[in-house]
Formats: sequence, structure tokens, C-alpha cells
Amino acid sequence: MARRAMCRPAREDRVCKIRLSMSHPLPPLPSGASAVQWNDPARQSAFLAWLAPIAAAQNLLPASLRPASADASFRRYLRLDAQDGSSRIVMDAPPDKEDCRPFVHVQGLMQSAGLPVPQIHAWDQTHGFMLLSDLGAQTAIERLDEAQPAAAHAWYLQAVDLLIDWQKASRPGVLPAYDDALLRRELQLFPDWYIARHRQVTLTDAQQATLAKAFETIVAQNLAAPSVYVHRDFMMRNLMVRADGRLSVLDFQDAVYGPVTYDIASLMRDAFITWEEDFVIDITVRYWEKARKAGLIGAASASGWGADFGEFYRAVDFMALQRHLKVAGIFARLTLRDGKPKYLADAPRFIAYIRATCARYRELTPLLRLVDELEGTQAAMGYAFGRV
Repeated sequence: MARRAMCRPAREDRVCKIRLSMSHPLPPLPSGASAVQWNDPARQSAFLAWLAPIAAAQNLLPASLRPASADASFRRYLRLDAQDGSSRIVMDAPPDKEDCRPFVHVQGLMQSAGLPVPQIHAWDQTHGFMLLSDLGAQTAIERLDEAQPAAAHAWYLQAVDLLIDWQKASRPGVLPAYDDALLRRELQLFPDWYIARHRQVTLTDAQQATLAKAFETIVAQNLAAPSVYVHRDFMMRNLMVRADGRLSVLDFQDAVYGPVTYDIASLMRDAFITWEEDFVIDITVRYWEKARKAGLIGAASASGWGADFGEFYRAVDFMALQRHLKVAGIFARLTLRDGKPKYLADAPRFIAYIRATCARYRELTPLLRLVDELEGTQAAMGYAFGRV
């Protein structure tokens, strides 16, 4: 995903920046490192030179280095053990493709808000290497089963509590604004990548006008919401289960200041798991009650949603629709540009979300018809399909 505006650098006392001196001989290759693939030998050498003094100082075992996970960006994560039986995570983020400063900035904000996030033990800002505490190997989504919502209930209530704590810490001017321009740039990913590149469809002038009018409606609804800190990908795949059964938060580097509806929409209309509407409403209304009590919505805000859950739920629907259109475009881009086809396999989930939301609101009926044409659930008119 595209990087956001640069945030201010982290304070020197929060991280240990390790400067490399390439004039010294490189350490021998740890046996574990041989299992980690490096496309750039120079980057591998820089990594080994960075890791050696840290491993010695923190009693780490370089031979245990192994892949931990990767994500949709160009970052990847490695795991290595310590002599005391604990483990650490290494973030490998090539600086020409990823900027670690937003991660460090948001980590500080979340830590100050009392959220459980990875601790930063060392950071080589120049080369994009970071040593983090290890919050576990299991994500919350691995504990969930769509057929057993009752078993998922406690996990979602815990996630809601984390979200409320994060939003209560909100202050304007600290994170990039989730404003009109950014909302529209994200929406444009749908026609640019999902429609034009994935579906290989050229829209008619009338269809472009339909899409533009729908985008106007969606953005206006989104901007009517009060602004808070927004994680921007707050879902069970980015919450880790710690040994004590509590959740911790990952993948927060794209955080912004924007609609209060975004993160609850992201949580309940997940990219990778779908719940029945009654479960979604149950958790969303519990969030709404906590948000009212915390003063995030209600009498203190211009929305008046504190008095009407139906109006709040409508706003969440429109926020989720913006996210679903955006993510459909992102998943197409990940496949076609970045060679990661596994993400596009989840596109039908997003199209189903889009269709369900559009069917619920009269002003979105033209968008529903357009999506039906694109997906072949209605006779296509006026343009030709390519690869489907």
C-alpha cells in the first residue's frame, strides 16, 4: 500500500540506532540466516553487520534466525531466539520501498495510550532493520470460526476495548489527516486497478458518471463523522494472541486522523472472515455504547449518533463501503503489480460486501447495478469484458 506522509522521527532515547562500519570484517553467516533468502547480497551483508553487535549485547542466537511472516507491503519479518528462551522479531523494511518512521511514531502513540504493541529494541534507520519484542506466533483470526460466533464474542469485545483506548487518546495535528483528498485517492483504486486492470473493462461515460456520483455520496457521508485516531487496518489478522490470552496490536504504521467509523467498520467487515449480520450488529452496538460513554460520539459531537444507533450503523456501512472499494483495488494491484495473487482470491468477499451495502440504500442503487454488470450477475451493456 502506498506510504503516507512522513512523520516526525522517533526520540533518540526510545530506540537504539546502530551505525554500521563497513570497514570492519563481516561476521560469518549464521546457520539460521542461510535459511533466510536475500535477493540483494549487499543488503544481506549490511544486515549481518547490524545484527552481530546487537546479538552479542542482548544474548540473542543468530543461528536461530528464521522467517516469521510477510505482509502485503515490501516488509518482512524474521524471528530469532534469545539464550533465556524468549524470542525477538526482526523487521526487514528496504528503505527505498518502506519508511519505518511512521511505524516508530505510531508505536509511541499507542504505547502512551496503554495499548500492547511491540517494543522497539534497536533500529537501523539507514538500512531499515528493526529489532522488536515478539508478541507471539498466533493471530486472533486463527482462533475464530465463522460457524461459531459465540466463541468469537469475547475476542471481539476485547478488540473493541483496545479500539476505544486508542481513540480516546486522539489529538488533531499528530497524524496525517484522513481527508477528502485521501478518501478519493483510495476510492480511485477501484476503477484504476479492479475495473480497468483486473476486469479489463472500459467504462462508458454514463458508467463513469455513476461511479463519480456514488463516490461523492460516500465521501460526504464519511467526512460527516467525528475524527479520531484511525489504525486503518484494525482487524483480527492484525491482533496477536499473547501467552496470557490478551490481544496486542500490529501493523499500525499507516495510522491517520479521520472518521470514527473506520476502524469498527474494518473490524466487523473483515477482509478475511465474514460474520452474519446479527453478530456484526451485536458487536457494533456494544462499540457504539462504549464510544458514547467515552465521549467519542453523541452530544459532544456534531453527528448526534449517540441518540440513534441506526444512524450510526448507516455511517459505518458507508465507511465500510469506501474501504471495500479501496481494498478490491488494492488486492488487484497486489496481484497484477506485486505478484501476490493470494489477496485477489478474497475479492469475492469484498464484492459481496459492496453489493449488500448498495442494496440496502436507495441512493446506492446505480452503483449496485454497475457492480452487477462488472461481475456478470446482470447482462453487461455498452462495453466488452476481458479477463474475468
